[in-house]
Amino acid sequence: MRVRIHRGTREIGGTVVELETEGQRLLLDCGLPLDAVPDAPVLLPEVPGLAGPDPSLLGVVLSHGHRDHWGLLGHAAGTPPVFMGAGTQRILAAASFFIRDVPALKVGAHLQNGCPLSLGPFTVTPHLVDHSAFDAYAFTVEAGGRRLFYSGDIRSHGRKSALFERLVNAPPRNIDVMLMEGSSLGRLDEGARFPTETEIEAELTEVVRKESGMVLVAASAQNIDRVVTIFRAAKRNGRTLVVDLYAAEMLHATQKGSIPQTCWPEVALFTPWHQRVKVKKAERFDLIERHNKGRLFPEDLAAHPERYVVLFRASLLDDLLKAECLSGAHTVWSQWAGYLKDEKTAGLIEKLKAHGIGFEVIHTSGHASIPDLKRLAGAIAPRVLVPIHTFEADRFPSLFENVVVRRDGEWWEV
Repeated sequence: MRVRIHRGTREIGGTVVELETEGQRLLLDCGLPLDAVPDAPVLLPEVPGLAGPDPSLLGVVLSHGHRDHWGLLGHAAGTPPVFMGAGTQRILAAASFFIRDVPALKVGAHLQNGCPLSLGPFTVTPHLVDHSAFDAYAFTVEAGGRRLFYSGDIRSHGRKSALFERLVNAPPRNIDVMLMEGSSLGRLDEGARFPTETEIEAELTEVVRKESGMVLVAASAQNIDRVVTIFRAAKRNGRTLVVDLYAAEMLHATQKGSIPQTCWPEVALFTPWHQRVKVKKAERFDLIERHNKGRLFPEDLAAHPERYVVLFRASLLDDLLKAECLSGAHTVWSQWAGYLKDEKTAGLIEKLKAHGIGFEVIHTSGHASIPDLKRLAGAIAPRVLVPIHTFEADRFPSLFENVVVRRDGEWWEV
């Protein structure tokens, strides 16, 4: 089995890994680089089967539903079949109504935890993992008598931490090469750990307790772990979690009865103007109708803002200001702090401050700390460990054993 990493040996995001054996090929992820400029031309990696059909490309196996792992597929004229979790497919399908560049994917099959999938000469075994994306997987790939393990994006401090412990306690054996993400290198000291999702819940609970007005929590609706955390912090304070239609659809797409839904008494839908217009133009009134049980209107928010915690995004601000419900409100930024450097986000913060709305950051990473990466690498004990999804590949040899640093575009034998 041969491997080449098209992107990822020297950067976080844009991951594309190509495997080849017996003249047939498979891709692990096909992501858009994080530094891609919206609406700018996208340069596809030199993978036959992306720019045009090629029967030797058997498909793309997606680790999870973050754009830096699937985003190039919307630019691939070759439309290879895509293999992903059923939850990932449902979330991407639901998101496509709201986000214009989410592609319609040709689904080959759904991944199931621990169930081997045969694709030509390749056998792919998915391992469900803890990550900030719902339905995320690592993979063991067998071909040509060799075994490769790909970590995807992984952590141990989320709500699914038991999955990490299960992987460490019962790892795949006889791994020739391990491709391991290193997102935390350069962001976190070697011995430090990220806060757990439980600790984030405790912090948010205290913020909601002490604030007398509406609390706005800016978090990704696709970070289902975080939405559960926000819901629990609201409920512990006797408040209702308010979501917009996009977030309501993300929660609905999980098809998990244990995850908050708008039919729950502690969850409510508030549909901003731009989403109402979108629904009307598309005549997709069914989207709102399935969430009608818990629907709120501006006058409801204005009457008792202290009763609500809002899953917030910038596009909601004008509607909330018009509702006159933000007197004494407070905002919590609960996603990657790097976004705070964006011009658009900086403008949002200035607007919040101009209206006297407080602001603070409470967040944890979607990626493993260095001590947990060491635990993972030690448990799997690969013959060779190759850094991926990191800006700090050169630091790997000082932290892990059997490291070989590869270059983007370089073919090598497993």
